[in-house]
Amino acid sequence: MKEAQVPPASETGEVVDFDEALLDACAPEQLAEVMAEARLLADAFAPEGQAAERATLARSLQSGVRDLEFGRAHARLLAAALHRLAREAEA
Repeated sequence: MKEAQVPPASETGEVVDFDEALLDACAPEQLAEVMAEARLLADAFAPEGQAAERATLARSLQSGVRDLEFGRAHARLLAAALHRLAREAEA
């Protein structure tokens, strides 16, 4: 049986948004919870609702500034949700 050959992404020109892919992989309940948590954080630490403030908060979570209650995977998911909120604020 001949294997299907898939061209590398560099040949297809496909760009994948990792944040969106991560959020799309969530179960609906998990996505609702993480988006609600991201909104709470954004309201507390970026009260002006500006995209730049939300993106900065997301980068802080991604770069390792996490308190002891956050696990690495949850912090990354929350950062993806904050990036989504930042993009929505830009629109």
